Amino acid sequence: MSNMYGGYTLGWGTLALINAGLAQTKNRRGLNWFLISLLIGPLATFFIVISEKKNS
Repeated sequence: MSNMYGGYTLGWGTLALINAGLAQTKNRRGLNWFLISLLIGPLATFFIVISEKKNS
């Protein structure tokens, strides 16, 4: 039973890592977006994609 959701967990974690990298390319904090992505997953991806690049 513990292996039942293993694929979803791996995919969700991978998405969180991808979102962290994507956020960093837009000059945003990768760790913050990684944690947000763990909670809301694909919605975080959507918010990162539609956001403007932050000036440093």
